[in-house]
Amino acid sequence: MNTPSNRVLNLPESETLAMAKLSRELKAKGFDIINLSLGEPDFNTPDYIKTAAIDAVNNNFSQYTPVNGYLDLREAIVHKLKRDNNLNYTADQIVVSTGAKQSLTNIVLSLVNPGEEVILPAPYWVSYKAMVALAEGKSIILNSSVENDYKVSAAEIEKAITPKTKLIIFSSPCNPSGSVYTHQELAELAAVLERNPHVYIVSDEIYELIQFGAKHHSIATFDTIYNQVITVNGVSKGFAMTGWRIGYIAAPKWIADACTKIQGQFTSGASSIAQRAAKAAIEASPNMVDYMVETFQKRRDLMLSLVQAIPGLKSHVPQGAFYLFPEASFYYGKSWGEHTINNASDLCNYLLYEANVALVPGDAFGSPQCIRISYATSDDLLIEAMKRVKSAL
Repeated sequence: MNTPSNRVLNLPESETLAMAKLSRELKAKGFDIINLSLGEPDFNTPDYIKTAAIDAVNNNFSQYTPVNGYLDLREAIVHKLKRDNNLNYTADQIVVSTGAKQSLTNIVLSLVNPGEEVILPAPYWVSYKAMVALAEGKSIILNSSVENDYKVSAAEIEKAITPKTKLIIFSSPCNPSGSVYTHQELAELAAVLERNPHVYIVSDEIYELIQFGAKHHSIATFDTIYNQVITVNGVSKGFAMTGWRIGYIAAPKWIADACTKIQGQFTSGASSIAQRAAKAAIEASPNMVDYMVETFQKRRDLMLSLVQAIPGLKSHVPQGAFYLFPEASFYYGKSWGEHTINNASDLCNYLLYEANVALVPGDAFGSPQCIRISYATSDDLLIEAMKRVKSAL
């Protein structure tokens, strides 16, 4: 019998990628689909970064790379972390990977034993839970709501910690909610970690550069828990480099060594050309991409006005990333023609076929009462998409 391993059978497909795939298939059949499902900037990679990649090709950067990344790239990351985040690391505490997704997987596989618990404040990024399952850990989901800005308090996290807790994973700015944790909220969480030295925390900061007014804060700046924090970042979102596939971690050296060991058996070092491009991105001033951030903020404001005009959708004001995450359960239990809306998946399927707009159900992020809308596309498409959604709803 042609059956894959139980590991594969038990691993869910990424719902964001599944919706994007379905959108492409419908487009190929002639449907006029507006895809607001993927978290991908619609900007081109800046020219100074592309030039660095072209130079790398011409200068024959074509051999295998060190498993944990070129030394000069890791040194550039060390400088960036000091310059932008006031974090002190050395190059041997940095591991460069094929995207932040691989960085996160490396961490989970390096730290989590079968049966150990990982706390996931919901909404969480779609792949966190699957990574924990792959490591045979147990995800402990902490729910939030639109009323509390989709954030979980330090007190709620402390209450969930047990002797089996190994890891907490969160993102700020958050995918899918766009919520940003304040310095005070991080200080309260740091105090919890200090009281629980057996617990480590992954701070996913991939959307660091896409924030609207609020200053970015890294939890690793709290010295008392420095050795419990693994910071994850990369170039995909802030520099419009999703296809270049470069992410990295900054961690205690023993964790960095463990991630390097795993990566050495899975993929070895990341692409040589992409690493040279990433070095140019990281060395440049963050102000070089301000034009992208300004555009995303304008789109956020546009989308808030459009969503707020749709009865039954309830949204907060995200402070970062490029998503809205409205509460949509008002529509559950309602029907139209052959469609009955029992949950977020039903609602997204209805909007895909009735409005030809692709969104992602909140179930994928641990928040089944919500839907995720990406606004990483043009104003015209956003306006048309929400016009269709409003009409269908």
